[in-house]
Amino acid sequence: MSDKTTIISSIGADEIESLAAEWLERREREDWNEKDRTELDNWLSQSPIHAVTFLRIEDVWIRADRLRALGDPARHDTLSAAYKSSWPIFSRIVASLALVVAGVSITATYFTAERYQTYATAIGGHEKLSLGDGSAIELNTDTVLRIASEGRERKIWLDRGEAYFDIRHNKTNPFVVFAAEHRVTDIGTKFVVRNDPNRLEVRLLEGRARFESLKAHDRTTELLNPGDIVITRSGTTTHIKLPLQDMANELGWRRGMLIFHHTTLANAAAEFNRYSRQTIVVADVDAARATLNGALPVGDLQEFTRMARNFFDLRPVKRGDTIVFIH
Repeated sequence: MSDKTTIISSIGADEIESLAAEWLERREREDWNEKDRTELDNWLSQSPIHAVTFLRIEDVWIRADRLRALGDPARHDTLSAAYKSSWPIFSRIVASLALVVAGVSITATYFTAERYQTYATAIGGHEKLSLGDGSAIELNTDTVLRIASEGRERKIWLDRGEAYFDIRHNKTNPFVVFAAEHRVTDIGTKFVVRNDPNRLEVRLLEGRARFESLKAHDRTTELLNPGDIVITRSGTTTHIKLPLQDMANELGWRRGMLIFHHTTLANAAAEFNRYSRQTIVVADVDAARATLNGALPVGDLQEFTRMARNFFDLRPVKRGDTIVFIH
């Protein structure tokens, strides 16, 4: 069994089912609002298992007349017992889904009332997507992105990795990107979203966009203009500004190049590692702190080795899948 299967299975079917049931009850209340809907969308987007479990329970409740019985305590008790008796079935569904998620690429599933299509790139991969509204998306290395494929809503979920968005603005039907409990809404925009573990970065190249936190304890909202960068990490949000040329350099991957400007060799190696299954480590402390100006082809280990040897007097030593550069 793969690590991914273990992680998904360890979430706990009972806990997921209980949360799904709570969301269903909450959705039927009179005070249900757009904020609640956004939080539900965020919970559903965290895992395909959340979404499918939610729909399975919703189907059982509808067939059991559960939703119409919310205001009747006597029927509530009877139907709650019927619901609890179905938990073993849901557990088997979740276990089966865990194996499917681990073994194959999921191309489509359901959220509350919408389908989505999943696109993924391998390490070192690059894919261009053209949407029906004239918008375009480019996926960088090791990226997973989902696009709502039903209804008029234009929604994207960036589960991991990096993507460039060139959006055709429609004021009556905004384009929205969800990533790491945050939302980016275009206002006629070209922008980049990078979703790494414990770090989210949004860069705006053209137009405007609204950046919002969807966390209950953080209601950050910022309007971004060209050159703006927002970075969230460890619960902290940082807003900086860069010249547009520097931003363009950081998009060198769209042309198959990594462009470095006053970048330490250690950071250059870390960026290079995103595009290769082999890991580069700069072991010499002084060389790791030295800065690099130039461009390297994405994933070209020979060019990186040549640069390290000619400019920093380093030599590579292969240790399994790791290449260590030393003097």
